[in-house]
Amino acid sequence: MNNIGALSFEEAIKMGEYNPKYLATYPEWHQFSRHVQFQYIQKAVENRRRQLLKQWAEVNNILDFSKKPHLAEALENIFEQIEVLENDREALFVEYSK
Repeated sequence: MNNIGALSFEEAIKMGEYNPKYLATYPEWHQFSRHVQFQYIQKAVENRRRQLLKQWAEVNNILDFSKKPHLAEALENIFEQIEVLENDREALFVEYSK
């Protein structure tokens, strides 16, 4: 994968890209120690968590939410993404603690 013309490494972290395989497509990733890599991963995970919570709040606060049952599916989808994120976070703690 080539990131030319795509997000910079810092932008990817800000946007919540935390997958080490994706981050490894950036040349600078390979210059960091595992400790520094994990610090970037943690920062990206936290950014992604904030984004998902913000999305959840925005959907939940839509006017007349109770009259729009189809929006409940959106909340469920966001909640599922939060669960995946938490599972990934725990797995990354195990991986980077080695």
